[in-house]
Amino acid sequence: MRSVALSVIAIAATGALANTDSDAPKPTFTPTTVKAPFIEQFTDDWTERWTPSEATKKTPVGGETFSYVGQWEVEDPSITVIEGDKGLVAKSKAAHHAISAPFSAPIAFADKPLVVQYEVKYQKGGNCGGGYVKLLEDGFQTSGKEFSDTTPWVIMFGPDLTCPGTKVHFIFRYKSPKTGETEEKHLKLPPRPSIEKLTNLYTLIVNPDNTYEVLFNGASDKKGNLLEDFEPPVNPPKEIDDPEDKKPSDWVDEQKIADPEASKPADWDEDAPYEILDEEAVKPAEWLEDEPNVIPDPDATKPEEWDDEEDGDWIAPTVPNPKCVEAPGCGEWKRPHKANPDYKGKWYAPQIDNPAYKGEWSPAKIPNPAFFEDFTPIKTLSKIGGVGIELWTMTEDILFDNLYIGHSVEDAKALAKETFEVKKPLESAVEKAATPDAEDEEESASAFNAFKEDPINFIREKVLAFIEAAQLDPVSAFRTQPETGAALAAAFFTLLGMIGALFGLVGGSSPAVVKSTKKTEPSEKKAATAAAPAGDDKKEDKKEETPVKKRK
Repeated sequence: MRSVALSVIAIAATGALANTDSDAPKPTFTPTTVKAPFIEQFTDDWTERWTPSEATKKTPVGGETFSYVGQWEVEDPSITVIEGDKGLVAKSKAAHHAISAPFSAPIAFADKPLVVQYEVKYQKGGNCGGGYVKLLEDGFQTSGKEFSDTTPWVIMFGPDLTCPGTKVHFIFRYKSPKTGETEEKHLKLPPRPSIEKLTNLYTLIVNPDNTYEVLFNGASDKKGNLLEDFEPPVNPPKEIDDPEDKKPSDWVDEQKIADPEASKPADWDEDAPYEILDEEAVKPAEWLEDEPNVIPDPDATKPEEWDDEEDGDWIAPTVPNPKCVEAPGCGEWKRPHKANPDYKGKWYAPQIDNPAYKGEWSPAKIPNPAFFEDFTPIKTLSKIGGVGIELWTMTEDILFDNLYIGHSVEDAKALAKETFEVKKPLESAVEKAATPDAEDEEESASAFNAFKEDPINFIREKVLAFIEAAQLDPVSAFRTQPETGAALAAAFFTLLGMIGALFGLVGGSSPAVVKSTKKTEPSEKKAATAAAPAGDDKKEDKKEETPVKKRK
C-alpha cells in the first residue's frame, strides 16, 4: 500500500513541479494604433527602416581609430512579460554601436511641441554605457551606412551611465547667427535617476515658447527654459575680456604681508619639544612589572608531523597574558608624556594689510564681436530628418523599444499606457518574486537552525508532514512543499533502480575484468615481442611498441 502511495506521489510530482506561476498567460503584443510622424515598435519589418552603420573613423593620416562593429538584433527581452514584444538590442560589450532610421518626411517643431519618448532597459545592469538617441539633421537620409559620431544632429536625449553616476542628457546644437559656428548647449543640471535592470521610460517635451520638460517613467523630473538652463548659454555676453590686455609687471595683488617691524620675543623658544615626560606620574600599585604582555599558549601542542631536525625547534604561539587583562599594565613601567606648557613652535611674523595692494587684476572688457540676442532659439533649430543611436558601451544587451517622435503629448501618453504601463508592473512583479523578502529569509534562517540542532528529527517532521498532505491532495502537497516532494520522488526512483539492478531487471551483467598486478620485467617484454606470430597485423604491432624516453 505504501508503494502505491509513493507511486501516486511520484506521478503528482511530475505535474506539480512543471506547473508553476510562470505558466500563467501573458498579455500579447499588439501594434499600437497611435499615429505620429515616427513610431517604432520593432515589428518584423524593422529592417526596412533601420540601417546599421558600417562607418570607420579615421585619423588625419588615414589610420583607423575605430569601427562600428557592435551588433544589433531585434529580439525578445531576457525577461519576457508581454508575448511577442521585441526590442532593438545592442548586443556587443565594449564596442561602438551605430544604427539609424530616416523619417518619411522631415519634422519641424518651430510652431509645434516636439515630443520624444522611448524605453531603455539595461538588461545586464549598470556599467559604463549610453542609452541616448540623436535626432539627426534633415539631409542625412541617404547616408545611413555612414552614420557616425560626426553626423550632424539637432537634439541628443536619453540616459547615460557615466561611471560613476547616471544622468539624462538633453543637448541641442545651435548655430550662431553672427559667426555661423555651431555649438552644443548642455543642460546644466541634468536629471540623475537611478537605473536598474528593468524597463524605464524617458520623455522630452520641447515647446515653441522655449520651455522644456524631462519626464522619467511618466513623472516630471526637470523643467525650465532653453535660454536659462544651458551651458554655454544661447546668447553670448555683450562684453568679453580683452585678449590683448596683460597684467602690469608692477601690479601688486598680495592682500596681506608679514609685518616687517615685528620681531620674535626674547622668551620664544622654538626648540622646546611638543611633549615632555610627566614628572608627576607614578606607577600604579597593581602594575605587574614582572609579568610579560604575552605568554606561550598553554593549550598549544606540537603537531605530530613536526620534525625537529628538519623544521627546527618547535615554539608555541603566544597569546595575551590573562593576568594583564585585569591589571593596569604589565612589563616595565615607563613614565608617560604630557603636553609641554612651554611649547610655542616656530615663530612667524603676524600678517598686516599690504599698503601696496591694488586689488585682484582682471583684463579690461571690450565689446563682444560675436554678440547677438536670440529670444526664440527653438525657431532656428534645424529640421529633423531621422533618428540614430550612436554609442560606445561596456554593457551588452541594452534594449530600446516603443520610440515615439511627434508633436502630441497626449498621444505619447497613450502609447506609454499601452506599453510601458503594462510592462513595468509585470517586470517589477517578476523581480520581486525572484528576490526573497525579509520574512522569507527569516523563515529560511529558522529552518536552517532547526536542521543544524537536530537534523534527523527535522527531516522526519518534514517527511511526515508531506505524506500527510499528499494523502489528501498530492498536487497541493507538491505545490506547498516542493523541496520535500522532489526529494521523496528522487528517493523513490533511486530505490526502484537499486531493486532492478539487484534482480537483473535493469541493465545487464558482464564478467569482471581482472587486471594482473604483476610487473613485466624488461627481458620478459623483449621475449614476448620476439615470440609474436609473423601474421599479426601492424595495428597490434604498434600497440606493443613502447616509446623509450631518453634522459636529457
